[in-house]
Amino acid sequence: MQNNPLKIEFNRLKVLLTAEAEKIKNPENRNKFARSICQLVLKEFWSDTCTKNGCNWKICESFVQFDKPESTGESEACDVGSILAQLPFSESSYLIGTLYTALLPQETQADFGAYYTPPALVDRLVGMVTDQGFDWKNGTVMDLSCGGGAFLSPVALRMLESYSVKDRGNPSRILELISKRLQGFEIDPFAAWMSQVLVEIVLLEICINASTRLPIIVNVCDTLETLPNNGEEVDLVIGNPPYRKITLPPHQRRIFSRSLYGHANLYGVFTDIAIRWTKPAGLIAYVTPTSFLGGQYFKSLRALLSQYAPPVLMDFISDRKGVFEDVLQETMLVVYKRTENEKEISRDQWVTVHDLKSNGPEKPVVSERIGTFLLPNGGEEPWIIPKAPDQVKLIDNLKRMRNRIVHFGFEVNTGPLVWNRHKNQMSTEKQEGNYPLIWAESIHPDGRFLFSAKKRNHRPYLTLKRNQEFLVTKKPCILIQRTTAKEQKKRIVATTLPKEFLHMHGGVVIENHVNIIKQTKSPSLASLETLAVLLNSKMIDKIFRLINGSVAVSAFELKALPLPNKSDIRHLEQLIQSGVSNSEIELAIKMMYER
Repeated sequence: MQNNPLKIEFNRLKVLLTAEAEKIKNPENRNKFARSICQLVLKEFWSDTCTKNGCNWKICESFVQFDKPESTGESEACDVGSILAQLPFSESSYLIGTLYTALLPQETQADFGAYYTPPALVDRLVGMVTDQGFDWKNGTVMDLSCGGGAFLSPVALRMLESYSVKDRGNPSRILELISKRLQGFEIDPFAAWMSQVLVEIVLLEICINASTRLPIIVNVCDTLETLPNNGEEVDLVIGNPPYRKITLPPHQRRIFSRSLYGHANLYGVFTDIAIRWTKPAGLIAYVTPTSFLGGQYFKSLRALLSQYAPPVLMDFISDRKGVFEDVLQETMLVVYKRTENEKEISRDQWVTVHDLKSNGPEKPVVSERIGTFLLPNGGEEPWIIPKAPDQVKLIDNLKRMRNRIVHFGFEVNTGPLVWNRHKNQMSTEKQEGNYPLIWAESIHPDGRFLFSAKKRNHRPYLTLKRNQEFLVTKKPCILIQRTTAKEQKKRIVATTLPKEFLHMHGGVVIENHVNIIKQTKSPSLASLETLAVLLNSKMIDKIFRLINGSVAVSAFELKALPLPNKSDIRHLEQLIQSGVSNSEIELAIKMMYER
């Protein structure tokens, strides 16, 4: 499709219009420009589509009053609309969404979570719902953040296709049934109007045959303030909820407290809301980041899902490049099934996992079955999920391993210093009464400690004020970087803080982007040096990637790492002390987990 002349021309016009939008520095004025341009695009798209179908209906009335279209870009916008009318609908509806987000200022795009789902992923998620036996002819469907109709339009088409040729002899009845069974919520009035128009385009033939316009199925509202009354629940909630951290007002914090721990992320809150909107035995189908699979901040959400809507199908997107525009998070498709008895926590919940490879937003995805995994009974624990077929047996082994860091006589915490609260105490020179300030950059990827403070805003020393002794670490410990990316060679980067360095300075202050492992029992079951070698190993890196779904290396996840038994740890310590090669140590650790 990349060589399609229409697509080439669309991309050229999109570049021109985006360049015009970027000249507008005032965010509100740029919002107006984006909406005026896309309003023209949508009107031209509608007009050309109606003409092809022998219809002269006007586009449905806008949900809000838009400013008069800017003269700049008016011709290009009309050309884009004509191009979209000549492309397959699934592609054209996606392209207008990507144009809209490209024209918006970044602040608006982030506030609304406006990242439209590529057709290939929409088709796959709809297919996953179908595989679970969803009844498209009779089931009720809702998208709680419908954006530009990425899901509403394909769902409307799927509903229409579920009716036989005989059924279609009564188009008015079919249109009435679909409009009563399909609805969307959207906080952005323009995106909501765009959704309404696009759904009507996909149902235009049946509307013409019924001589009836599509009733309004999209509600402009704040989903966080729109919870169901009894009897309003639906059989399926489907969509791509917005992703970003959010500070909830106190009344919303109380409402969603069951799924929150620490700061809130919108997609977690939308998952909680989806559970409320879904009937018992109904389905929830979401495109989400993978970060909820591990980490302390999502432990309450995992517990909630385990009880009320455990997952049944998961697809990991193994290569996110070329899937979403401007989205960097590791992403997955999930189908959850609402429990029928909310009073009992579900047991023995098996989840089927697939690897999803994308060939780009316009081409069908390739799905490969990886295997199954069992949700932990504890609910809050990280969900250790296979992301490749060779990981299935490893995960079975991990479930039998009961030892954790705490069982070996250690505790895990984060560095106590939040640097930007203590800027005036930091210095570049060693002075009487100050301490070395340990940043994550001092933890070398090869496991060495190299005292360093060269990055921007970093300083090597901190002078304490009164009552700040709690900031000082005076005992040997392991230091671990708190932020690492999926693309890095190692996700856990650990080193021991040298005893000589501690002795020389009398203590250190450790910054908040560093995790600290300290000894709590004496003697512990392993030395700090042995534990550091284990944490830096290839096998632990592989296991951590199964647990973790974000860039954070949290203390919570480190505490959850399954560790070998006591005799294996003693054997590892003996190997290290005897001076064997790194390859022999790696092999020994591998065998501890795979035998």
